[in-house]
Amino acid sequence: MSAAAGVSAECFTAHRRSLFGLAYRMLGSAAEAEDVVQEAYLRARAAAEPPDAPAAYLATIVTRLCLDVLKSARARRETYVGPWLPEPVATADLLDGAAAEYPGALGGVESPAARMDRVESISMAFLVVLESLSPLERAALILRDVFDWEFGAIAAALGRSPAACRQLVHRARDHVAARQPRFRATEAERQRLFGAFLEAAARGDAGALAAMLAEGASATPDSGGKASAARRVLSGRERVTRYFIGLFQKGAGATTRIASVNGGPALLVYEGTRLVTAMGLDVSPAGVDAVWIMRNPDKLARLGAALPLS
Repeated sequence: MSAAAGVSAECFTAHRRSLFGLAYRMLGSAAEAEDVVQEAYLRARAAAEPPDAPAAYLATIVTRLCLDVLKSARARRETYVGPWLPEPVATADLLDGAAAEYPGALGGVESPAARMDRVESISMAFLVVLESLSPLERAALILRDVFDWEFGAIAAALGRSPAACRQLVHRARDHVAARQPRFRATEAERQRLFGAFLEAAARGDAGALAAMLAEGASATPDSGGKASAARRVLSGRERVTRYFIGLFQKGAGATTRIASVNGGPALLVYEGTRLVTAMGLDVSPAGVDAVWIMRNPDKLARLGAALPLS
């Protein structure tokens, strides 16, 4: 039988965005997610015969490949210089046109609540919390709560019993709830607060900036030791305020643009045409809870290509 008797190229292409979204949520790295998706394609094409349910078959391959990657990822993170953040990704790479791939979307048109679920599932805050879960907990939670899989299908993908998968999801949900209180800011709310935050920082208005920050606000810069940035998480309203006032003073006159990254607004800073910084924030009823600042050039390359300076 032909080596290409498995999943056709056309079939794989139809599911590629969804598979990338699954791998990215699992790994927190767009580069590693792309590698996993490509490997899944090669394996699917080499299958002895076409699968009865291509979407589930492909997602199972991607999930198992991601679990293999995660075994070595933890060791790499231990030697990472400074705080680690997921690789930022343009929102359009994960959400646009994907509604019909989600079981909750009726006739390819998803509800506002369903879209908010998906936006939340690619937020930097949610991805950071996923990092604290075990690989199996992470996989079970994503397959169940983001992709709406039944427990029988999750069990088949993970090689565990349905009962064990229920326990994995239960533990993961409890952990996420403890680390990330459920709050859903609308897109308009995020845009408004983000704009006000940038304006206050640019003016050097410490009072206005501090008033927007939650008491326990934090700022997490990720440079990987490859760019100038603080090498620890900064915590507390006063420290975060001073940090951003100084940061914006140093960057006065830089070329910037606003774009949607990981489901929310982000400030992109360029040197010439090269993206050198991406910054976004997470909000709660108390205000700005956390600000992330990506400076690692390796993690900005893909985003810079997707969102070039125009």
